[in-house]
Amino acid sequence: MDLAADLALLEAACRAGGAIARRHFEQGCKSWSKQGGSPVTEADLEVDTHLKSVLTAARPDYGWLSEESADDRTRLVHDTLFIVDPIDGTIAFLKGRPHFTICAAVVRQGMPVAGVVFNPMLDHLYKASSDGGAFRNGDPIHVSTARGLVGCAMLGDRAMLTRPPWPEMKAETRNSVAYRVVLVAEGSFDATVSLSAKRDWDLAAADIILREAGGRVTDRSGAPLFYNRTEARQSSLVAAGPQLHAEILALLA
Repeated sequence: MDLAADLALLEAACRAGGAIARRHFEQGCKSWSKQGGSPVTEADLEVDTHLKSVLTAARPDYGWLSEESADDRTRLVHDTLFIVDPIDGTIAFLKGRPHFTICAAVVRQGMPVAGVVFNPMLDHLYKASSDGGAFRNGDPIHVSTARGLVGCAMLGDRAMLTRPPWPEMKAETRNSVAYRVVLVAEGSFDATVSLSAKRDWDLAAADIILREAGGRVTDRSGAPLFYNRTEARQSSLVAAGPQLHAEILALLA
């Protein structure tokens, strides 16, 4: 496996996908509700088609998992696969907020080994590969040095984070879960927490970026996230620098 080549492939595909999303964002597009009630747009489907065409043509031996593609479970027989969210933060996209991202990861034996999270409206591209460091637009990034929850900057459910047992701190949210994680990776925020289940495509690309930026990504019990299981979901999310991560787990326990 050539991780540098895989990462370059992800970056090129996500940049082109971002251009598609940006065009729809600026010109408007049709939207509707999927089964279960979550929104989807023409942009989601067009970006998904683009990413699948480009990535699987370049790596026909890799499996495929995407929010907007039917999951036929053939991915489970693949040692390596792409995990993709064509637009993470569709609600932000629909509301005209520049906080959505294009996400793509290469996952090998259940762990992300390369990932790209691209915000096309701000032209911020985050990327990382195993043991290669994490970057935003080519510049190295690192998690913050925050050691305690009091006064820290947290991303998540504001209603939860602004009441006990959480101490007084700055709490904000973003519709894109992947964007929350990479904002922690670059040190703009100190941590992000979600106690509700997330899907593999929400987290795989951002996971490797946060870890390569020096942070920890686990569920609320402290267990690492494992991807490409039969049910492609994660029970919860805690992402932060090592010391703050330990304090959050202690509070949740």
